[in-house]
Amino acid sequence: MFKKLILTSAAVMAISVPTAQASEGTGVHEIIDVPFSFKGPFGTYDKAALQRGLMVYRQVCSACHSLKRVAYRNLEEIGYTPEQVKTIAGEYTIMDGPNDEGEMFERPARPADRFKSPFANDKAATAANGGALPPDLSLITKARHDGADYVYSILTGYAEAPHGMVIAEGKHYNKAMDGNVIAMPPPLSDGAVAYEDGTPQIVSQYAKDVATFLTWAAEPELEHRKQMGVKVVLFLSIFAVIMYAVKRQIWKKVH
Repeated sequence: MFKKLILTSAAVMAISVPTAQASEGTGVHEIIDVPFSFKGPFGTYDKAALQRGLMVYRQVCSACHSLKRVAYRNLEEIGYTPEQVKTIAGEYTIMDGPNDEGEMFERPARPADRFKSPFANDKAATAANGGALPPDLSLITKARHDGADYVYSILTGYAEAPHGMVIAEGKHYNKAMDGNVIAMPPPLSDGAVAYEDGTPQIVSQYAKDVATFLTWAAEPELEHRKQMGVKVVLFLSIFAVIMYAVKRQIWKKVH
């Protein structure tokens, strides 16, 4: 039995060692810890940042990435009026139908519609992006371990490849990507999106704002959840003090 256990362990090590060696050459991804306003137990969303992030998404990210789980009317939650939401939605046309003649037709988007996808379907998206399907961004900050920090780090992580590292044609070096190689070209550049509130129009600011917006898209209930958590902790703390006082009173009579 003992001999069998040794042989099994040796076999596992034989399989594991090549895998570990292969991973050594992929590079270490660097994730930046960004001081987002919504971090921490009392964190809240910065509505100005959310609106700027929406601008970055609409003008840059939406060319390839969908936001299928968010409806235009949800934008009221980040400070837009119903009239503004209607105007934003009206800038897009979506396919609807069939009509009375059984045909599909295009119409202006309504606040109740979800964000229009840049491609008709996943096949079209894959074909237009060199065989790679751009991920939907609705839940990207929940799907990645480092959340908003991951999004920010990817968007700001493009750099020249280290000396001796060969990057295949159509690929790019990125310090935050696992393996340091990414298919998506740098999407942001200084001055790419015009901010009207005087905020710096630089890559790091764009990345921070769009990461904030995508966090809200994935967790619109974040502020409510944190507020409820604080209330629960306060209630339990007060309840614990009361119960301790009652316990002291009961045992005082016993003694």
